[in-house]
Amino acid sequence: QVQLVESGGGLVQAGGSLRLSCAASGRIYSNNVMAWYRQAPGKQRELVAKIDSGRTINYADSVKGRFTISRDNAKNTVYLQMNSLKPEDTAVYTCYVWDLRGNVWGQGTQVTVSS
Repeated sequence: QVQLVESGGGLVQAGGSLRLSCAASGRIYSNNVMAWYRQAPGKQRELVAKIDSGRTINYADSVKGRFTISRDNAKNTVYLQMNSLKPEDTAVYTCYVWDLRGNVWGQGTQVTVSS
């Protein structure tokens, strides 16, 4: 059973940066997708960015040009570099991994951006 452990959330001022990490324990099949979602209070969860095993990347329009998703396959880890943060980026950010066996969610990490 794959488990995901996230780190890197916290409080930052608007314009600042944070880097989230998500390490997956256990085996992940070679055909997979790693992603970050977020959910702000009172809002639905939304996809922030995803990267598949072929390194195809997609971003939500709201974060394009500011966030960068990357992965280290040797470490089974996905990263989210968040720059030029805005108060509207405040949310719980959750890591997600899909492979042929199904999907797994992390526990979530809080990101708070103060104005």
